Amino acid sequence: MTTAGPAGSTPRAKRVDAQRNEQALLEAAAAVFVTSGVDAPVRLIAERAGVGMGTIYRHFPTRPALVAAVYQHQVEALAEAGPALLRESGDPGVALQRWVAGFVDFLVTKHGLAGALGSDTEGVNTLHHYFVDRLVPVCDALLDAALEPEASGRLSGYMLMRGIGNLCIGAGNDPRYDAARLATLLVTGVLTGARHDRDPGTIAPEGDRKPPRDKM
Repeated sequence: MTTAGPAGSTPRAKRVDAQRNEQALLEAAAAVFVTSGVDAPVRLIAERAGVGMGTIYRHFPTRPALVAAVYQHQVEALAEAGPALLRESGDPGVALQRWVAGFVDFLVTKHGLAGALGSDTEGVNTLHHYFVDRLVPVCDALLDAALEPEASGRLSGYMLMRGIGNLCIGAGNDPRYDAARLATLLVTGVLTGARHDRDPGTIAPEGDRKPPRDKM
């Protein structure tokens, strides 16, 4: 029989609390990385999470471990957000725009990943493939729902994500450059263009739907 601890908590409850605390730390770290980059001081993350720095180091002993964990946390959040936005939004186009806004925030962290992991090239590549495998199908589903039937399938999620990724390169180095705004304009163009353009030759053919993996 399982007995409660001194405070009346079972081991299972403690595990749930630990997982909840770790998720809170990851969310705080992700928010700080978006605004201050992956090299932001740990104290900023601790302040945002409302914990001591020692708590963060107990969960994530090194910065590479923290950055990789935040990266995976953001990927999973985006993967879950796609279907949720489609369910909750009355307009699939709005769902796509909101998902892209979160994707842009994710890319801010992603672009600092290689530097944070140092010489761990295999680790960087593994995380990149994981990101592509998890998020391309989600973006495909959002596009299929948002585009007119005759346009669905001509633009792949991979192509859209790659284009947004290119818009975000170096965004953190120039405060005058608004990558999020440009990504919004890109998606708006995709949505409005699909409504008015009936020429299949102006949009990528079906064969581009599953290209080989590449860096974004």
